Amino acid sequence: IFHPNPEFLFARGAGPLFDMGPYYVTTLISIFGAVTRVGAVGSQARAIRRVLAGDRAGTEFAVEVPTHVNAIAQFDGGGVSQSVFSFDSPLARTGFVEITGTEGTLVVPDPNMFTGEVKITRAVSSVDAFRGETEWEIVPTTGVEAGRGLGVLDMARAICSGGTHIATGELGYHVLDTLVSIDESVQTGAMVDVESTVADIPLVPEDWDPFAATIDAR
Repeated sequence: IFHPNPEFLFARGAGPLFDMGPYYVTTLISIFGAVTRVGAVGSQARAIRRVLAGDRAGTEFAVEVPTHVNAIAQFDGGGVSQSVFSFDSPLARTGFVEITGTEGTLVVPDPNMFTGEVKITRAVSSVDAFRGETEWEIVPTTGVEAGRGLGVLDMARAICSGGTHIATGELGYHVLDTLVSIDESVQTGAMVDVESTVADIPLVPEDWDPFAATIDAR
């Protein structure tokens, strides 16, 4: 555990679902629309963990939440997803969002990093897939890459101009409602309807420039 005070990551209200889930659930909602219902199972690899970094190294603490969650979701538009949120896997493979359609599979960048390649592979025969002969095509991206903070900047500009920002409170609430519903499904073992909803999320305009002036300094 890399954090010198990691207990909060394993306390109620946290865990991999609520720590990393907001990035990926927001991405899925942005692509597929509102979530209508979810189902999930969870597990806990260890009931006691140990601090491994800092002055408190060696200190043990109790784990209060599932540290591995497998979730499925159904979306209002008919799409479905499956997600894994985990603190337990030794395999350092995180941030993958793969979208499979009728003609291929699209891989989008890690939503936690806000930058990276977009790749697509077209439908191939089952024989080629079995042989590992999948060919990936890099999709050219448009616009400016700027990393974290774009949502806050978009909100500030919307406040100045009187427009509507993309990362609205309605979106944040629906993402949280979805995560809470996933957690409820883990606890109850049943599918859970997500009561809230949200309108389709607009795309960021291709000519949106995060480095342009937001406030006229004159």
